[in-house]
Amino acid sequence: QPSKSLRDTPMEGWDNNTLTNVQKIPLLRTKAGPRDGEGWTARLKEEYQALISYVQWNKQNDNDWFTIASDKTGTKWKGKCWYVHNLIKYEFDVQFEIPATYPATAPEIEIPELDGKTAKMYRGGKICLTIHFKPLWAKNAPHFGVAHALCLGLAPWLAAEIPHLVDNGVVKSK
Repeated sequence: QPSKSLRDTPMEGWDNNTLTNVQKIPLLRTKAGPRDGEGWTARLKEEYQALISYVQWNKQNDNDWFTIASDKTGTKWKGKCWYVHNLIKYEFDVQFEIPATYPATAPEIEIPELDGKTAKMYRGGKICLTIHFKPLWAKNAPHFGVAHALCLGLAPWLAAEIPHLVDNGVVKSK
């Protein structure tokens, strides 16, 4: 049974821009993971539709900040993400794998080139999403998908961490 909307979920601590963006991403209906055969195929179709909606919304609002694509199985995702700080664009490779227990478990988003450069990251370049994002994912599974992970996980992480890393000379523009 899908939740009526994200408005039913407490979202304290999220800025208005993030809330507006995530509400534009369709909630997913199929509860299936990579081991679920035809169910996974149906889930992937919903994932792509949600991503297309999110990308279109971002482009319409001059907020284009990532590209992402999956392998044939839909379990390995790679792309680029970028963040503009002081009018300078900082671009990074981004990747993640869909866990076997997906959608109950959120993907762990990685930015390999930042591995070891911030305390808000785990080994292998996995960004820290524990405090704010993972409890929200747990409440909204299976209705959240890849687009939600990017919007509520990666985007706020970039906004919080990249200015700090730039200001401390850890990250330089390419």
